[in-house]
Amino acid sequence: MSQFAIPKFPAVTQSLHADLKKRVQEYFDQRGIDSTGNPKLFTKAIIMIMALVAVYVHLLIWTPVWYLALGECVILGGIVAAIGFNVMHDGSHGSFSNSKIMNRVAASSISLLGANHFMWNMKHNMIHHSFTNIDGVDDDIEIGVLMRMAPTQKRYKMHKFQHFYFWFLYMLLYVFWIFFTDYKKYFSQKIGNVPLKKMSFADHFEFWSVKVYHAAVFIVIPILCVGWLSWMVGFLVMSMVAGFVLSIVFQLAHTVEHTEFPVADIETNKMADEFAVHQIKTTANFATRNKLVSWLVGGLNFQIEHHLFPKISHVHYPAISEIVRSVCREYQLQYIEYPTMRKAVVAHVRFLRQMGKYD
Repeated sequence: MSQFAIPKFPAVTQSLHADLKKRVQEYFDQRGIDSTGNPKLFTKAIIMIMALVAVYVHLLIWTPVWYLALGECVILGGIVAAIGFNVMHDGSHGSFSNSKIMNRVAASSISLLGANHFMWNMKHNMIHHSFTNIDGVDDDIEIGVLMRMAPTQKRYKMHKFQHFYFWFLYMLLYVFWIFFTDYKKYFSQKIGNVPLKKMSFADHFEFWSVKVYHAAVFIVIPILCVGWLSWMVGFLVMSMVAGFVLSIVFQLAHTVEHTEFPVADIETNKMADEFAVHQIKTTANFATRNKLVSWLVGGLNFQIEHHLFPKISHVHYPAISEIVRSVCREYQLQYIEYPTMRKAVVAHVRFLRQMGKYD
């Protein structure tokens, strides 16, 4: 990373982050509970993984009539996204359980989906969470020439229509991730402008083992069981559903009309705000009163709390969100929240339209 100038956050005397940590820790201490997952989360994880296996086996062995099979492929795509949100995501942050082994197992569920944990950890935990919405560093807002996701990115004529065609592009995320971006990162040894940390032999072995497994389980075996054409249609349906759900949930958290895209000072390479303030200004919540949405997306609709406390399991976000709201009021910071998922999607569409029209 020495060849690339990573932005720095200023040190402050009265740290908002320290104040937040203190108050949230008091919440857990007073109740005598762990900040990691609980039996409800473990049960949900088991249900989702069993559902993935059950639908997969049913499609291949007791293949239903085509229209029911397509419906099951849609469900399978939703389950793939849900496992990513609920199991892998908490596990990769070390918040699924207070057991390191359990966290590793949960994080490794990304392998079930065909993605590589090493690349995800570097891209999401180390880069996105540290440098949220910073153009040139945060790979989550780097989609290439097809979309403009930050005010500092170059605008092309086609971006005028990106708020129409983004629906289709988001559907391609999962296929693109599995079959292209993982390999691009592996062979270039970079994520965007940021070099990868050195991979051990075990990291290389895991990368290729997962790719071979995924090809066998999601390509070779299905083709042998149901034929090439049926597999192709079913795989595309599953992948497009998973891709869209994964994309839209993560984009609603950061690329909406009220979030900011700060840039570092040219001379000092320092950001204007301390870390916690930066996270609050670049992140948004949505549909936090909707328990079904919260259950399905693994609490990622409480994105502000997640970015401030990634080591805390999402099962605690509804409770600690009240603390965060209170502190934001005290510090006179806008707590960006959309009451429903529909309104968050509208805010995302408006943002894309704005990025496509103006420099």
